[in-house]
Amino acid sequence: MPSLLAFSRPAMNGAGMARLAGVELGGTKAVVVLGDDAGIAMRVRIEVSDARETLRTIAGQLAEWNRETPIEALGIAGFGPIGINPDRPDYGHVLNTPKPGWEGADVVGSLGSVIDGPVALHTDVTAAALAEGRWGAARGCSDYAYMTVGTGVGVGVIAAGEPLVGQLHPEAGHMQIPRSAGDDFNGSCPFHGDCLEGLASGSAIEARAGVGGEDLSDDHPSWPFVIDAIASGCANLLLVLASQRIVLGGGVINARRRLVDDIAERCAEMLGGYLPFVGERAPIAGAELGQDAGPRGSLLLAGKALNGAG
Repeated sequence: MPSLLAFSRPAMNGAGMARLAGVELGGTKAVVVLGDDAGIAMRVRIEVSDARETLRTIAGQLAEWNRETPIEALGIAGFGPIGINPDRPDYGHVLNTPKPGWEGADVVGSLGSVIDGPVALHTDVTAAALAEGRWGAARGCSDYAYMTVGTGVGVGVIAAGEPLVGQLHPEAGHMQIPRSAGDDFNGSCPFHGDCLEGLASGSAIEARAGVGGEDLSDDHPSWPFVIDAIASGCANLLLVLASQRIVLGGGVINARRRLVDDIAERCAEMLGGYLPFVGERAPIAGAELGQDAGPRGSLLLAGKALNGAG
């Protein structure tokens, strides 16, 4: 059974109990929050195990809060791929995933039934992108991308101020990129081998080097390959989207902020002066909200749902 990792209850504001709830459902932990546009008022962290137990525990926490004061809207920021098109039969369900026990899990059905209000669903990276645009490193931008480099690699894209969605949310973490000269690592992605995620994620770094990225020295020979892979991914995003900015976050980046400058300079070098808005350094910035990006973004999703825009 998932365990309660942490719980906080700051003093509520004068308006009383916050009305919005959010869930950031990640690969290793879930963060369940209560709050509003001003921020997070209450937070619970839950260890993620199998889908049934994890969703049951999250639903139980939401139900407890809902009994105290009704929750008016819920925002769910889930790990992908996940069905976000309400017109498709797979809406709200986890799609193809290497995470054991999660493929086909009905996230929206399990959590949305707890409240009477509307529910908004998107990916955790898109929620983080929205939060970074509102409060963080993408403030003032209407067109930008957020890339998280952690256990996996995910990308959320904001175009004209709104999440970019086609038949599915972007899955740019699995884009195919050129291999760096001398890199003979096969890649760790169970679907594509040496895609971006298979070369540069935290899981890939550990498979490549034998230890996690947090334990690698700054001069470890794996880093140039990781930097090249992420820079290639960013170059592709800039060429396809012409984004004002790319924000880099996630555990790998947050643990080594110096990587952002290395990636930005390498990305510009790869682009070779072709894009008029890229000079010696590509428009790449480190995320500013840290672990709060996803949870705060889930509250933004809830707010959109409450206002009829989710």
